Amino acid sequence: MGLLILGLLISLFGPGTHVQAAGRPCLLVLNKSDNTLSFIDAKTLKPAGITSTGRGPHEVSVSADGKWAYVSNYGPGGEPGRNLSVIDIPKRREVRKIDLGEFRRPHGLALSRDGKRLYVTCETNKALVVVDVKKGEVLHTIPTGQNGSHMVVISRDEQRAYVTNIGSANVSAIDLAEKRVAGQIAVETQPEGLDLSSDGRLLYVASRQADSLSIIDTRSLSVTRTVKTASFPIRVKLSPDGSRLLVSAARAGQLQVFNAANLELLATIDVGPTPVGILIEPEGKRAFVASTQGNKVSVIDLKSLEKTGEFTAGTEPDGLGFAN
Repeated sequence: MGLLILGLLISLFGPGTHVQAAGRPCLLVLNKSDNTLSFIDAKTLKPAGITSTGRGPHEVSVSADGKWAYVSNYGPGGEPGRNLSVIDIPKRREVRKIDLGEFRRPHGLALSRDGKRLYVTCETNKALVVVDVKKGEVLHTIPTGQNGSHMVVISRDEQRAYVTNIGSANVSAIDLAEKRVAGQIAVETQPEGLDLSSDGRLLYVASRQADSLSIIDTRSLSVTRTVKTASFPIRVKLSPDGSRLLVSAARAGQLQVFNAANLELLATIDVGPTPVGILIEPEGKRAFVASTQGNKVSVIDLKSLEKTGEFTAGTEPDGLGFAN
């Protein structure tokens, strides 16, 4: 029913429809097959708007002030994407696109704390691209030289970036000041999801084909611990207090919760077909998990570690964001 309602809104009023007044905290859900971004009221979990994006939107990054969202348009099938969508969150609409020129298959996103620079992985070019979001242009690029450079996280001081290279079974550690790769860290097969501790000392990486989760010491650039996960771990998200890790296991249809210190498994939660995107609210009470093949987003209570509900946004929900 949710899909029918949202589709009717777009057909009647066009992308950028306001279902309710902006200004309340909302979830942002990318719908890969619909080429849209849904706004969901964070309190009621009801639709709060929808807008168009580019083709095959995969990841979204939200500015600290909650005014802007940036979407990587990966592109469908054999048609590599080459742009980013800029979303005005209060107005609930896409206002422009940033053309990446020669750079193709944009995917992972990380926004600088001042909101001026966006770090984007571009798979086809084996590179991390740095974009000036106001000017809408590429500032510079840092080649990884690795296959499938897919997801990225940056340290709080913005001195380091880490990029998972799915096809090369490693993680690139990038010195952002010197604009160069500082080292390649070997991990198990097909690393994809990753997250970084707030102090920047521990990097957590899920290797999807190996069904494993690893901790990397960022000072020595070495793996210190690896454990098994449920089938095809694809995203990793660290809780705001740094105590727990959430891992979506796509083929298992599960969300797994680990102790971040020792990777002890704390809970396994069934969430539906092909869970991918994970979002944890800033206060750390709830998590949301997008099941791309189930066309649902699950709501997880992080105190009880149980699924407490679900809602529908669009077709193939994936990347998630939060705007305060």
